[in-house]
Amino acid sequence: MTAESTLTDSPSALFVCVHNAGRSQMAAGFLRALSGGAVEVRSAGSMPADQINPIAVEAMLEVGIDIRGEQPKILTPEAVQASDAVITMGCGDACPYYPGKRYEDWKLDDPAGQGIDSVRPIRDDIRGRVLTLIRELGVEPVEIAAPN
Repeated sequence: MTAESTLTDSPSALFVCVHNAGRSQMAAGFLRALSGGAVEVRSAGSMPADQINPIAVEAMLEVGIDIRGEQPKILTPEAVQASDAVITMGCGDACPYYPGKRYEDWKLDDPAGQGIDSVRPIRDDIRGRVLTLIRELGVEPVEIAAPN
């Protein structure tokens, strides 16, 4: 994907953490759902895991968002260049920097190795931050139906 191909009316965001298995996947899931598809969403990791954290998947299913089909992806300079906003979550110096990009670093606990009771507050914190990001990108958040 070239930078020119992303020149649309839709803003784009990239979520980056080390393993791309928990925090960044939950944030990407929330952004896809809460933006109603109005924001182009990417996520990646500096050292991607083999699979998404199953507790993160469970926590997201509890709020009606299914991220089971996602796979951890390697962070590439092209993904950063193609994104309007880059949100890092503990990847440190592994995150490439490009002038003119909007960068935020979200300090969040890592859900790796934690149980569902510990992951729920992380998930809820991410949801609130994503709602703020959506509004800052000029998009009106949509309601998502709670699961039965």
